[in-house]
Amino acid sequence: MPWLIVPLGYLIGSFPTAYIAGRWLKGKDIRRLGDANVGAANAFRQLGAKVGIMVGIIDAAKGALAVVIAQLANIPQLAMLATGVAVVIGHNWPLFIGFRGGRGESTTIGVLLAVLTLPMLIIAAPAIAAHFIFRDTLKAAPFIFVPLPLVCWWLDMPGILIGYSIGLPCLVGFTHFLRARQAVTRRA
Repeated sequence: MPWLIVPLGYLIGSFPTAYIAGRWLKGKDIRRLGDANVGAANAFRQLGAKVGIMVGIIDAAKGALAVVIAQLANIPQLAMLATGVAVVIGHNWPLFIGFRGGRGESTTIGVLLAVLTLPMLIIAAPAIAAHFIFRDTLKAAPFIFVPLPLVCWWLDMPGILIGYSIGLPCLVGFTHFLRARQAVTRRA
């Protein structure tokens, strides 16, 4: 039973929020606009602020929802953490639109908010301020992801959660790297 929740997390993550919002609200395919990512940042730039913010909130909610379902199912902690990874993988490589999704920042934030609520709330104000100052998720992300393990350590959280606070954001960084390489390859 516990390991059935992990694929459910992947399916929740595979829900292509930006793609659906682009099609239903604007009649556009987000995969053909801007940087072609199916995520909140590209939706914000290409479909407008209201749509981008809505997509970001729903993508974060996907991450939190998968973890909350795992927690309510009372599965072992390792399976719950694997569900969080699975929902981000589902967002980044969604089953429903050809395994080409977003970068996973919003979904990762939702997962981390559900798993590491207090540390995420502690770093929320500086992270939100950085987002408003830079107006760029790539530049604001370090204000969330870099201090998170330090806050977890300061709060004396278990080592597995400190490791998770490092590892899950690394998946976002890895996806950024892959997408950048793919963009260079397409241009060549």
